[in-house]
Amino acid sequence: MLKNYIKMALKVLLRRKVFTCISLVTISFTLMVLMVATALFDHVFGSFPPETRADRTLVMKMITGENTEEVGKRIGQPSHAFLKRYVSPLTQAEKVSISTGFWSPEVTYRNGVKIESGLKYTDGVFWEILEFDFLEGRPYTAKEVEEAQRVAVINEETRRVFFGGEQAVGKYIEVKGRPFRVVGVVPNVPAFRVASFADIWVPFSVRGNEFLRYDSIFGGSQALILARDAAAIPLIKEEFADVLTRVEYPDSDDVNHLIGGPETLFEEGSRMMRIFRGLSDTDEVILLLGSLGLLFMLLPVVSLVNINTTRILERASEIGVRKAFGGSSLTLVGQFVVENVILTLLGGALGLVFTFLVLQMLGASDVVPYAEFHLNHRIFLYGLVMTLFFGLISGAYPAWKMSRLHIVEALRRRKQ
Repeated sequence: MLKNYIKMALKVLLRRKVFTCISLVTISFTLMVLMVATALFDHVFGSFPPETRADRTLVMKMITGENTEEVGKRIGQPSHAFLKRYVSPLTQAEKVSISTGFWSPEVTYRNGVKIESGLKYTDGVFWEILEFDFLEGRPYTAKEVEEAQRVAVINEETRRVFFGGEQAVGKYIEVKGRPFRVVGVVPNVPAFRVASFADIWVPFSVRGNEFLRYDSIFGGSQALILARDAAAIPLIKEEFADVLTRVEYPDSDDVNHLIGGPETLFEEGSRMMRIFRGLSDTDEVILLLGSLGLLFMLLPVVSLVNINTTRILERASEIGVRKAFGGSSLTLVGQFVVENVILTLLGGALGLVFTFLVLQMLGASDVVPYAEFHLNHRIFLYGLVMTLFFGLISGAYPAWKMSRLHIVEALRRRKQ
């Protein structure tokens, strides 16, 4: 029976080419926008190198301080010393790394040419939490960090700029007016991977020991925390909340209460949206994004419902004849829904092609440095689910409505 449904659906679609083209354009454009948005979301928050353990990685990049006796708050990045003192000892964490929160601009000159790079200071554990695929060499070790050796890991673009794409390990680059020996080369990290992005990574210990002084809660550092598994994430948050009750507050900060703590990569990334939209937590961000996606999908669904109703009305005589010969309402509903699902699958295939082209254009435009957008199995699965949802929702109501027509009414509609 399903085979007959498919054959009939293809013939019906070819018979009414105008309706079919309008439906395909509506479906493919809608699904293209949704899949592009899904692809961008997946590339920002999904598990991609070097953040392949996103499901059990937390980051502490911002903290809020307030004085309960005064009005006002201070929001900023925690200091290295604060993180070393209160975050590194967390017993529920498998590993904790401390690095600068955001990359800092570094300008060097080579053969009279100005070179701008993003610089990040890290410890040795940074390379154990994040899984970089080394094109050359290796990461610097905890011992090299402890000894404040001037070593550096650079990305592929920096190798191209400094060394013309030739082997870089063992050669030297200039950072802060001092030579650093290159020990490793990694692929370019997209700029939206804020926790790991940089062009050049060097040990934080080369800055000296002034950053280890605990004279302020606030500084310019972040902590990356690797949980043993996803189930340990709430335990880490609870443990840090308990730690906050025992914090010693330096007089220079003029705060006596702290708000904040480790967040998942998605929670950290959605913080700006919570601030701009006045949302209180991540669940509200998810609800907002889901509502917007559903609303965007429902608008073309209503249009398709009208198109499908008009298309099915033209087949009133077919409905009347089939019901006269014993065709059940369930059979008719099944046929019309199958026809609509086939139509939406064709539209989904076109949408997938358009999505691929748009992602390629976004990657080539260099809107986000080093970003390479591409389709993967997750995006394909999301697209398939959205396509089937689209087809079932936009086809079920017209099919049910037409299947409920009385035989005489169906034949009368045809005569009219």
